[in-house]
Amino acid sequence: MTGDTVTSDQTTESAVPGPRSAELHRRREAAVARGVSSVAPFYVAGARDSRLVDVDGRSYIDLTSGIAVANVGHAPKHVIEAIHAQAESFLHTCFMVAPYEQYVAVCERLNALTPGAFAKKSLLVNSGAEAVENAVKIARYATNRPAVVVFENAYHGRTNLTMAMTAKAHPYKDGFGPFAGEIYRAPMSYPFRDPAAMTGEEAAARAIDVIERYVGAARVACVVIEPIQGEGGFVVPAPGFLPTLRQWCSENDVLFVADEIQTGFGRTGHMFACEHESVVPDIMILGKALAGGLPLAAVTGRADLVDRVHPGGLGGTYGGNPVACAAALATLHLLEAMNAPARARGIEKIMRPRLDALAARYPFIGDVRGRGAMLALEVVRPGTKDPDAARTADIVRSSYDEGLAVLSCGMYSNVLRFLPPLSIDDALLVEAMNRLDHVFERVAAA
Repeated sequence: MTGDTVTSDQTTESAVPGPRSAELHRRREAAVARGVSSVAPFYVAGARDSRLVDVDGRSYIDLTSGIAVANVGHAPKHVIEAIHAQAESFLHTCFMVAPYEQYVAVCERLNALTPGAFAKKSLLVNSGAEAVENAVKIARYATNRPAVVVFENAYHGRTNLTMAMTAKAHPYKDGFGPFAGEIYRAPMSYPFRDPAAMTGEEAAARAIDVIERYVGAARVACVVIEPIQGEGGFVVPAPGFLPTLRQWCSENDVLFVADEIQTGFGRTGHMFACEHESVVPDIMILGKALAGGLPLAAVTGRADLVDRVHPGGLGGTYGGNPVACAAALATLHLLEAMNAPARARGIEKIMRPRLDALAARYPFIGDVRGRGAMLALEVVRPGTKDPDAARTADIVRSSYDEGLAVLSCGMYSNVLRFLPPLSIDDALLVEAMNRLDHVFERVAAA
């Protein structure tokens, strides 16, 4: 690698981490807060399309996309050019002080792109957690109700309110309480761990029963749900779960809020995951892939709900930064030009048979699941459904040695998640699957 150019086939055979990464890690330990952890043992020097290159010159096929951010690939030319052009014009004014067209244009695009044949409005913020908080603010204000219902395994962020909404205690919540109140948790549809005969409608009835008995429908402002859970384990609810829940919300004047931060912008084979079952939310929470790598998130919802909040009640200094907005407009253009949902389905056609073949070969793979380019393997002790976090960690470590970047997730840290850039070409994806085969062979033999 020279300058800002990534040589995609440049790979060294040295151990991971290499000497320069090891030196950077020593500097990190002296300078960076211990609570900020990293998965990869190397330090990145450059990234292009579907590859990362570390400071020692070793190349990795990226199956993480920066946690579903780089849907259009790393550093796409069109996005970089838009960033440069905007940076040369102005970097910041604060939309609440001196507004600009780029913010308006992103909101217009999101209002048109999201599902729902009704008038919509949007607001822009910096991060997914901030978007979640603003969605809850809008829901409580619009309904004049206090309660927020979330689900088992959910992940919604690391702020005080979103930690309360997040299910997993360690590492996200331990020692950071007390948390915001009026957050209630309902059971999620989790086909691998639910009773074998349970339908999505039955799982929804189970959740609704909990809500009605322990909260009361008349107190609920909103139900906030990831249509496919992310950090919680890439859990795809059984068919019928989301539509039944949506119907209950409509019947009880409860707002249905879809957290599409990880699932949005073509990742699952539709532009948004709720579209798989034609579910139309009242409010959508968007982020991650929106700006191609720059920090930008959004809340998009029914105009009659969003506009109930008084002027000045929403906003923030950096929300909808003009450079991030320029990147978002360019990213949305690329997503549509590449037909991102169709490309995600194409990735699934290559990856899913290979993952199913691994599951047939190795009894410690309990489940294969996901949609589009959001796929996962759940690792268990053979012959059981008992989570095996240790073997999962071994697979992740071995993947980096094989030149693959992967991640784990799940309530028990026993789920391998795969999030390749939607721009990855078929040949490189096949090569990634071949390398994954080698990883499993090595881990199974250990």
